[in-house]
Amino acid sequence: MPQTARQIRITRHGTPDVLELVDSTLPEPGAGEVLLRHTAIGVNFIDTYHRSGLYPLALPAGLGQEAAGEVMAVGQGVAEFQPGDRVAYAGGAPGAYASHRIVPAARLVAVPAEIPDEVAAATLLRGMTAQYLLKRTFKVEPGMTVLIHAAAGGVGQIACQWARALGATVIGTVGSQAKAQLAAPWCDHVLDYSQPGWVEQVRAITEGRGVPVVYDGVGADTFAGSLDSLMPRGMMVSFGNASGAVPPFSPGVLASKGSLFLTRPTLGHYTATREELVDTAADYFTVVTRGEVIANIGQRYALADAAQAHRDLEARRTTGSTLLQP
Repeated sequence: MPQTARQIRITRHGTPDVLELVDSTLPEPGAGEVLLRHTAIGVNFIDTYHRSGLYPLALPAGLGQEAAGEVMAVGQGVAEFQPGDRVAYAGGAPGAYASHRIVPAARLVAVPAEIPDEVAAATLLRGMTAQYLLKRTFKVEPGMTVLIHAAAGGVGQIACQWARALGATVIGTVGSQAKAQLAAPWCDHVLDYSQPGWVEQVRAITEGRGVPVVYDGVGADTFAGSLDSLMPRGMMVSFGNASGAVPPFSPGVLASKGSLFLTRPTLGHYTATREELVDTAADYFTVVTRGEVIANIGQRYALADAAQAHRDLEARRTTGSTLLQP
């Protein structure tokens, strides 16, 4: 039987005002597909890039890449899931801002009984991002000192906690003094990157050596300082553009600052196979279950208020993870 769904759609790129709440009818799931009833939907900064056109979508389009919910029906050939199962997904084609959705079964992961739907929906993408950053892009090991920008944000909170659980000393940065108090519980040192001198503070903390890795989801505002915070042959991991895209620069800059490495990773390339996806999600769910990472849901909005969620996110008024409630 066809399912009616409420969905956020855009017909043009632009400000949050382009988000529209519409009703649509979903068909039965096809081969390899699953019909989900969403119970919680995650909001991520990449959603604002899709909306604005920084990462343009073919229009009209849905938004959102992360949600949790209940399996309502499965298509032909789906053996791993059945109606009633609790599942979540993160990544893939946008369209999660909806009450119901048909998704490929291959992109779903089972949600353990110990993990609430809200935690899975609000943090799976961030948690899997932290997993690949800390354990595969650059492997954090005990005794290291690492620099993680936006420590009060969704990825930052998880990554800082996880890095400490891995035995690292964590220098976390924030964009204001108000957010410094929020980041303090999971950082060994908290610096305000909006104030001058934070690079010198990193150098002082590391006794002049610099750090072996910087995880930078801020972008334009912190990129130059991040390079200056690295030790020779250090790794610059640029994984986001919250303050705007990093301007073009000469590769010679990396040589002059110590033969530095630079990478621009994305979650999709680290969860490209079914095995990678399941293992990455399971690793994140494990550290949450153990209490090594405490997921912080900072704010919740009704699905109809998705535009306000985007405004708050872009204005840096949010902390932790953000949820839409269908």
